[in-house]
Amino acid sequence: MGKTYESIDDRLRDFIESQPVYFVATAPLATDGHVNVSPKGRSGTLVVIDELTVAYLDFGGSHAETIAHLRENGRITLMWCAFDGPPTVVRVHGRGEPVFRDDPRFAGLLKHFDAAADGSGLRAIVLVKADRVSDSCGFAVPLMDYRADRDLHTQFFGRKTEDEFGAYCEGKDHVASSIDGLPALPLPLPPRPT
Repeated sequence: MGKTYESIDDRLRDFIESQPVYFVATAPLATDGHVNVSPKGRSGTLVVIDELTVAYLDFGGSHAETIAHLRENGRITLMWCAFDGPPTVVRVHGRGEPVFRDDPRFAGLLKHFDAAADGSGLRAIVLVKADRVSDSCGFAVPLMDYRADRDLHTQFFGRKTEDEFGAYCEGKDHVASSIDGLPALPLPLPPRPT
């Protein structure tokens, strides 16, 4: 049976940081707004900062629904599933915020991540403070084998200069605003700290 925890202890931290994929869910306040669930991956792009704080790197390449929802109401759930080993599902429900590249905290937060995880296409760091930490059985989660990270995203954005990445963001639908019209990524894209 599932349990609720007061914090992310070492066992949960090890589990979270060893999963190659996780899911992020957010929603707008409007009852007719679109709920968003995003898969996340790329080794080293998520860290447990302390017993109640998780952060992940937010890259370009898709919409900015998560950012828009966090700017509006801050609600977020992160979920990790064990696709091998003991069947486990861990969830962190909390309050999140996007920390944009021009935020004074950005450079300090970036130091928590492996330098290899940082790269072209980085839009923001999503900082999550846990309100509830829980696990449950993963008895229905299938067993699957992890082969490797895909490198297509890194290759695609690695060919772009900062100016080209900024233009890319400005040219994409639903980056400056969500599909429900909420403010999302500030454009023009703030420069990275030097």
